Amino acid sequence: MIRHALIFWSAVALAIVGFLTGLLDQGIGSLRNLLFPLLLLAVVFYAYKIAPARSARSTSSSGSKTQVKPSQKTMAKVAGKRKGQGTSGKRKSYPFQVIEGSKGKNDENLPKYH
Repeated sequence: MIRHALIFWSAVALAIVGFLTGLLDQGIGSLRNLLFPLLLLAVVFYAYKIAPARSARSTSSSGSKTQVKPSQKTMAKVAGKRKGQGTSGKRKSYPFQVIEGSKGKNDENLPKYH
């Protein structure tokens, strides 16, 4: 993590030094060199932040999503699950089965060491 921070801040420092030397050499005319990167940054920002939010908002507000009516079979399943959930008291029934082990039992037929 420290190595990445070092690389990042080194790049920032070099960018600042390059901007200042360009400003001292060419004056205000050096700002023309920043026009393309700033324009590119604005386009990328628009593409990633504003455009997807606008398209999602316009599709949801226009009501173009179609509603699918569930079948009777699906509704019967949902109703059956709701009835089963309401009738259970404190304990839930799980589809698991406990298998008794023989670790704690004393069988004299089995040797203690194998």
